Amino acid sequence: MTALYDQIGVGYAGLRRADPRIAARLLAALGPVAPLLNVGAGTGNYEPGDRRVVAVEPSREMIRQRPSGAAPAVQAAAQALPFADGAFEAGLAVLTVHHWPDPLAGLRELRRVVRGRIVILTFDPAARPWLTDYVPALAALDEAQMPPLEVYAQALGQVRITPLDIPHDCSDGFLHAFWARPEAYLDTRIRSGSSSFRALADTGAGLERLRADLESGEWDRRYGGLRRHDAYDAGYRIVSADGSPGSG
Repeated sequence: MTALYDQIGVGYAGLRRADPRIAARLLAALGPVAPLLNVGAGTGNYEPGDRRVVAVEPSREMIRQRPSGAAPAVQAAAQALPFADGAFEAGLAVLTVHHWPDPLAGLRELRRVVRGRIVILTFDPAARPWLTDYVPALAALDEAQMPPLEVYAQALGQVRITPLDIPHDCSDGFLHAFWARPEAYLDTRIRSGSSSFRALADTGAGLERLRADLESGEWDRRYGGLRRHDAYDAGYRIVSADGSPGSG
């Protein structure tokens, strides 16, 4: 099985670390239930350590980077989960659905094997954080690859969608985590932790404009008020769905 992150996931564990405040929000949404299935699990970020977890990850490279003591990982794709109906009490998917070849099929599979609550962290493709002013191709990429929020109800039934404000000093390195630290986007290593930057052929002009605006103070004139905020709604959303009598 080949997977996107076999190529772009090299070094991922050093760039992407779970932020404890985001982890707390996800765990609160999940509740204490087990067993838990984590789909698109990557290196194991945001997997709770206090219950039985089974991870599903298509990339051998990402499985290789899972730390010692992490939950067991099955190499499989979301749209073909190798589990019986209702095998898990809860399901988790963190910033992964947009990488699934068929998101709707993958979500329906997740609903099939999870009899209880499902919690998904995703991004609203209609959101336009300030970074898209400099790299408009990011917005186009989001529209192309991020499922619209209404897709989750189509696959999972009734859902609750709540904003996840991102801390100003977020320790994870996903795309809009550096909303209050714009200088970070000029660092090639930090950008390499984002699949969105890796997907774009040429962001040079926009990043040079960002560099110039930071040096001149124009960025702070336009967006500097954000630096005074503890957290920011950049467009990330927690999608929660409970099981139903017919689930599994």
